Amino acid sequence: MEITLESIVFFALAVFITVFSVLTVTTRRMVRAATYLLFVLFGTAGFYFLLGYTFLGAVQIMVYAGGIVVLYVFSILLTSGEGDRISKLKRSRLLAALGTTLAGAVIVLFITLKHQFLAPVGVEPTEVPVATIGTHLLSGDKYGYLLPFEAVSVLLLACIVGGLLIARKR
Repeated sequence: MEITLESIVFFALAVFITVFSVLTVTTRRMVRAATYLLFVLFGTAGFYFLLGYTFLGAVQIMVYAGGIVVLYVFSILLTSGEGDRISKLKRSRLLAALGTTLAGAVIVLFITLKHQFLAPVGVEPTEVPVATIGTHLLSGDKYGYLLPFEAVSVLLLACIVGGLLIARKR
């Protein structure tokens, strides 16, 4: 296996995402978990940029790392205090989580070892203008995403209003 700069960056991003993913689910402070999630989403954007998907990387940073994590932090701070801690897991739930993790790891290992992962031959990457992507995404055609986009907008608005109502009752 030839060691290139791309493979070094890939493994660095993989370690970065793995470390912050584990920190996200093991920390007992909610605001820290949201911050670690922010780093995981930045690492995912790094993968997109490494693959040459600049539009997806930018969307990952703007929508997920920028918008969703801010919404999470806003919701956490509205509904609980910054110093609130997550309760400790019961032993049975911890064993169930470890068993599920082990089963998932076995499935991923099995698929990874059985698949050959051949690179496509003769496929030239094309750069599509952002205006074309936006037109297709927000169209009402068969493959358009206007309805799901609006549904998610209404869902996020309902979450914000619900968070305000919960915080207001205190």
